[in-house]
Amino acid sequence: MKKIGVLFGAENTFPGALVDRINSLEIEGIRAEFVHVGAVRMAEPSGYAVIVDRISHDMPFYRSCLKNAALTGTQVINNPFWWSADDKFFNYALAAKLGVAVPPTVLLPHKQFPPKVTDRSVRNLEYPLDWDSIFEYVGFPAFLKPHNGGGWCDVSHVHSREEFFAAYDQTRDLCMILQAAVPFQEYFRCYVVGRSEVRIMSYDPRRPHEHRYVVDPPAYGKKLLKRIEKDALTLCRALGYDLNTVEFAVDNGIPYAIDFMNPAPDADLHSVGEESFWWIVDAVARLAVKKAKSDDSLQSQMNWGALLSGQPASRPQKTPTRTAAKKTAKKTIRKTD
Repeated sequence: MKKIGVLFGAENTFPGALVDRINSLEIEGIRAEFVHVGAVRMAEPSGYAVIVDRISHDMPFYRSCLKNAALTGTQVINNPFWWSADDKFFNYALAAKLGVAVPPTVLLPHKQFPPKVTDRSVRNLEYPLDWDSIFEYVGFPAFLKPHNGGGWCDVSHVHSREEFFAAYDQTRDLCMILQAAVPFQEYFRCYVVGRSEVRIMSYDPRRPHEHRYVVDPPAYGKKLLKRIEKDALTLCRALGYDLNTVEFAVDNGIPYAIDFMNPAPDADLHSVGEESFWWIVDAVARLAVKKAKSDDSLQSQMNWGALLSGQPASRPQKTPTRTAAKKTAKKTIRKTD
């Protein structure tokens, strides 16, 4: 019997629905259950053919446990090695190399030194920074946010040098990025499953969290939706994420990738809505079953190794600047969604 395990935290609706959906398929030799784990012995199999990971980003014990499971033959959704190595700033740089439009973004040093770091530890660091050059490149308004975070924690929307420095002074020892704000007319959040299926959802990050998914979206142009689907797949295939959400802010017809490091994306029934909820439950169930039936090795899961060796999943293209994108944007063709 091959087991598919679901490892989760505080969420309630998705894990149980996923287990029930997999088991309802009644596939001979495959069963799903919640993961049960205690102390982990090194190099011993986990007992699961597949584990769907929803919580290891918040609990280092689970992350190390999943790496051991992958080493001994378990396929993990998402790959715990790449997830551990990834960060948002790298993602933006990758998007730029792949020809996906992203806003100008700069990585900034910590405002305060991390623990045990002293003046002698940062003798390679430029000081003071060339703030004029940074602000000229990024522009205002902009977002100051952690280079590796989520849930809108420690994110500031700044409109001037004065607002930036006031916010930057409060970032403690976090490593931050400054990114140009996109004056979007449309905004989308996309589920990407198995690096092959995409569900494009109208989304408004300005609303309260529970109302951000737009229930009755307007009609959108076919060309725009095709571009969003293509870019979402390009990013997830390059990163090797089997489950992710990719967010796009659309300015004058150009979708800018804003956030695409969400390997345990929100899948709660009460926030995403019933239609999207059952779509993601079904898509992840089919993906988990497909992986349980396959015999992929740990080495085959490391497709990001090719990326880092200079062989990205997609041919790099010239990255459009915001100015160039505005000049070349064509009138959007409307259609019924």
